[in-house]
Amino acid sequence: MADSALHQVNALNAPDDNALETAIGVEVRTFRRDLGMTLQDVSRVTGLSVAMMSKIENGQTAPSLATLKALSKTFDVPINIFFRSFEERRDASFVRSGEGVQIARRGRSIAHNYRLIGHCANSRVAFEPYIVHLTADSETFPRTQESGVWFIHMLCGELIYRYGDNEYRLQPGDSLTYDADAPHGIERVVKFPVTFLCSHADRRDG
Repeated sequence: MADSALHQVNALNAPDDNALETAIGVEVRTFRRDLGMTLQDVSRVTGLSVAMMSKIENGQTAPSLATLKALSKTFDVPINIFFRSFEERRDASFVRSGEGVQIARRGRSIAHNYRLIGHCANSRVAFEPYIVHLTADSETFPRTQESGVWFIHMLCGELIYRYGDNEYRLQPGDSLTYDADAPHGIERVVKFPVTFLCSHADRRDG
């Protein structure tokens, strides 16, 4: 997808300047509370002042490596666990009604209106939802085959959808979920116009 399209779809918050400190603080507070310890308890064990502990938990300071080692020993956890929520990418997108990115898909005519209405690509899963409009001028529908999982939910119209050797009659309110590694696609449209939501999810490489 082009960079401009991604810019239009993604509505991500700007990175927080102290995101790392905040993430570490959340983990420290969580482990302390899970162990039923007070700030004073941790202070006595680690030698850190209560004021310093408060600053760490509130993301107001970046703890040194020595401090993290002391905390990991106190909580009996590996030191890298304090970074886990920072390392996990958080993605969000917001698309207003009628907006989204028009997608040109190979083998589709202008009567095949695919509009990307969201985007999420974290370190493990890529996910893209679409809203699709088909009119009576639509051309034939080629079979496709790829990795991942597809989900379809019919909003209006009626069609026959083929998945492998099976055919499904989809009417408003019907849903279909399937592994995408088998040949699939619209067999024929029974009633135009057709509108359906669909989404594709797949594991990211690497």
